[in-house]
Amino acid sequence: MATLGPAQVRALAAELGLTPTKRLGQNFVIDPNTVRKIAAGVTAGDLVLEVGPGLGSLTLALLETGARVQAVEIDRRLADQLPRTVAEFDPEAATRLQVRCEDAVAMQPADHPTRFVANLPYNTAVPILLNVLERWPTIESGLVMVQQEVAERLTAQPGSRVYGVPTAKVNWWATTRNAGKVGADVFWPAPNVQSGLVAFQRHEVARPELREATFAAVDAAFAQRRKMLRSALRAWAAPLDAVLVLERAGLAPTARGESLTVEQFQALASAKSAMLRP
Repeated sequence: MATLGPAQVRALAAELGLTPTKRLGQNFVIDPNTVRKIAAGVTAGDLVLEVGPGLGSLTLALLETGARVQAVEIDRRLADQLPRTVAEFDPEAATRLQVRCEDAVAMQPADHPTRFVANLPYNTAVPILLNVLERWPTIESGLVMVQQEVAERLTAQPGSRVYGVPTAKVNWWATTRNAGKVGADVFWPAPNVQSGLVAFQRHEVARPELREATFAAVDAAFAQRRKMLRSALRAWAAPLDAVLVLERAGLAPTARGESLTVEQFQALASAKSAMLRP
């Protein structure tokens, strides 16, 4: 398997005159075993969307499976270099790679990828994941590497102290699970925090037209996390009475947002919509 180890990664960075920046979340994977683990579920029939390919460690592992890869990279130097790196290390895979140079937080769909696999920048991981789930309905599953704290939030269950807005919103589209931890020593430069792997599987959304109203309820509930929902949702429920909306949804006014599943937040949005209907 053609891989990039520590020497190759540093050599490529030196050739490009590249100094990894915290602003762009540039921590490059230098351990072949880690990228093999991340790419393990990919098959030759997949079109993989990869965000933040960097110098190409994970990209090479994904191409080795026989899959096609659409890589989105915000740094022009890295975007221009990636096809050359693939052509050097795995020439037969070069035709299966497409590179897009743009901001993944605002990127628009192209083609119809089936999987999302990425080492996501720490500071934009959640917005990127939400964007991908919303705009790429053809993506059925994926595996992303994020900061361990974010991984815990994305896979938390209702009632957990780390369950919150990211959890509920990602759960609108997909079921998540913790797929393991990743040590800082597999990166260059090594971050000051641990990383985690989050796997997800898309599920059917019962009433997609309620997404905006549901997300508004989620935002309102967690903006005042310690308050009971009868208080936290007062402004969201207006001009209706929050207690009446909660009761219509079958929820206790004394509950707190951290105890609700995304389906229960959707029930709130449905109840409000029904009560406002003439």
